[in-house]
Amino acid sequence: MTQSSRCPGVTRRSFLVDTGMGFTGLALAAMLYRDGQARGTTTDGKPHHPPKAKSVIWIFLCGGVSHVESFDVKPELTKYHGKSIETTPYKGVFDDPRIKDIVSGNPGHGGRRVLMGLNTGYKKYGKCGLVVADWWKHIGECADELAVVRSLWTTDNDHGAQLQWHTGRHVREGAFPTIGSWVSYGLGTLNQNLPEYCVLGTPTGDCCGGAWTHGAGYLGPEHAGVRLNVGTDQPLPFVRPPAGISQEEQLANLSLLGKLNTLSGIDYPEDADLRARIKSYELAFGMQTAVPETLNLSRESRATQRLYGMDNPSTRPFGQLCLAARRLVEKGVRFVQVFHGGGGGGAWDAHSGIKANHGTLSAQTDLPIAGLLKDLKQRGMLQDTLVVWGTEFGRSPGAQGDGRDHHPQGFCAWLAGGGIKGGVVHGATDEIGFHAVENRHYVTDIHATVLHQLGLDPRRLEVPGRKRLEIDFGKPIYEILA
Repeated sequence: MTQSSRCPGVTRRSFLVDTGMGFTGLALAAMLYRDGQARGTTTDGKPHHPPKAKSVIWIFLCGGVSHVESFDVKPELTKYHGKSIETTPYKGVFDDPRIKDIVSGNPGHGGRRVLMGLNTGYKKYGKCGLVVADWWKHIGECADELAVVRSLWTTDNDHGAQLQWHTGRHVREGAFPTIGSWVSYGLGTLNQNLPEYCVLGTPTGDCCGGAWTHGAGYLGPEHAGVRLNVGTDQPLPFVRPPAGISQEEQLANLSLLGKLNTLSGIDYPEDADLRARIKSYELAFGMQTAVPETLNLSRESRATQRLYGMDNPSTRPFGQLCLAARRLVEKGVRFVQVFHGGGGGGAWDAHSGIKANHGTLSAQTDLPIAGLLKDLKQRGMLQDTLVVWGTEFGRSPGAQGDGRDHHPQGFCAWLAGGGIKGGVVHGATDEIGFHAVENRHYVTDIHATVLHQLGLDPRRLEVPGRKRLEIDFGKPIYEILA
């Protein structure tokens, strides 16, 4: 082997020491890699500035939640119910140049012209007087903890927007790092026996980003989200200890495997899949015990389980995910991505029967999410845990039969905890919720805000040779920071 073909920083002596130490050496090498001592990247696993948050719980509702019937309620829709936009004061919305920037003037998705009134009631909550639709009344009770951003927009008018919410890139551009993978890449782990980036629930369908919505793109598979099964006796079945093999035997097997993989690593130092494989074996051994213990929700008190709705068949499934998310960040997981309604275009895609659709789905999720916020707060964890609630786009102010179409021109999300200012609203759509018109934010501004609160500067999270576009970086929404 010539000097030029060697793995940088690895000598024969260091290699023999590492492999001679068996599994211990493999574990040490992996930990050093994650801590930035052996990685050849532009990050060192340390924040760029003092962080306000340690972990993120990223809640994503697949299919497109109606913004006008959640956290950006528009009473004007009921006033003009059944009327064409052309007969109202808002007849000029289709002449706005911003619609062409987003959907190329497409009269379909998001362009329905007969207005539909609200399908649910609404009221004010908290000292801040935040207006929240009745479908989200339990989260409304937490209004003074929320910073609602009502002026989001995106460019994909179909369900590829699910990928765009997570990476900032259109689905036709392919796989790019997700926000969770950037957090993993930038900060590494707080717990050597758990992944930095966990994924709960059923993700986006293959039609609309699939595994790319929790992948790592060019950062490499070691920074991709690890899917965990909550509410089963096999939360991570592919790393269960083999039947009939003792821990000592398993350590010996892994030691040999570590030697073989590291030998390959000398010959192929740039093989990201191999690096991920080496890391995964070391991590998997620790996860065999740590994951089942962390996801054993029966250890929680009955009062805590009720707080998440686990005593109700409707709220129990998502309540389990939210409680598991809290337990994971409590154990040091950096980023927990929680999906609801995944698969295909997403359960929230209410092109018809929106009243029944959103009524049913919000009943599954509203109480558990509120329970999560309340539980984090009472445990003193909300101050350093950042919770994000989002969806791919809103739904049209106009009617599509008894449903609403996709609407990328303006929609909302909210953030809580982790140094976020509570009880505030930032940005606005127009009176019928058609366009984001005040303090407009592309979706990567949410990414930049999350990274900023974790102490990371997105402009310093670059990989040599991988050019990022200006829009990829986003800008922190400073107005909602405490």
